[in-house]
Amino acid sequence: MTRLGAMTRAGRSLRVPGSTLRDDSRGATIVEFGLVLPVMALLIMGAYDVGHTLYATTTIQGAVQKATRDSGLETASVAQQAIIDARVTKQVKFLAKDANITITRRNFRSFAAATNVMEQYTDTNNNGTCDNNEPYDDDNRNGTRDQAGTSGQGGAKDAVLYTVVATYPRMFPLAGMIGVAPTTTVKASTILSNQPYGDQVQAAVGHCNP
Repeated sequence: MTRLGAMTRAGRSLRVPGSTLRDDSRGATIVEFGLVLPVMALLIMGAYDVGHTLYATTTIQGAVQKATRDSGLETASVAQQAIIDARVTKQVKFLAKDANITITRRNFRSFAAATNVMEQYTDTNNNGTCDNNEPYDDDNRNGTRDQAGTSGQGGAKDAVLYTVVATYPRMFPLAGMIGVAPTTTVKASTILSNQPYGDQVQAAVGHCNP
């Protein structure tokens, strides 16, 4: 038997000393998986966090719309409004048990007023500024033209802006690693009118400074 034949006995190929480790690809898959896994985990958790936020926003918006309709009934006393708010709070807590929840009601004399930041005025000189003793609707009756509307459910025919703001820890535990805030804030609001069960209270009339 020749020397070459002895080295290739039992079907083994000739290998140069030191080349075995370099050419051996066994275990490469687990190394590659170890490199890809962190990125995959971040993507999956991030997608879950975004999905939960969208779901929470949609669910809370639905709860807000029902709460506003129920609050607009003539029978919705202050005590009944508290019960309605408690239902909304329960739904939010079901989505995020550690949520910090703020519920506000602000009433306006009309839908148009509800979309404005400031109390409406009559621009008699058409210069786009409330001046020259022009009249404005003093909704909150404080003698000053300021933010439109007043706090609370209001009365008959008033438009009510019902708002729920919920802040809770993110579902994504590693948000800080990518510079994202550790909490998520979801806001939902809607405007609906109270039932016309009586005459609407008229706003006082103020006058802008000359």
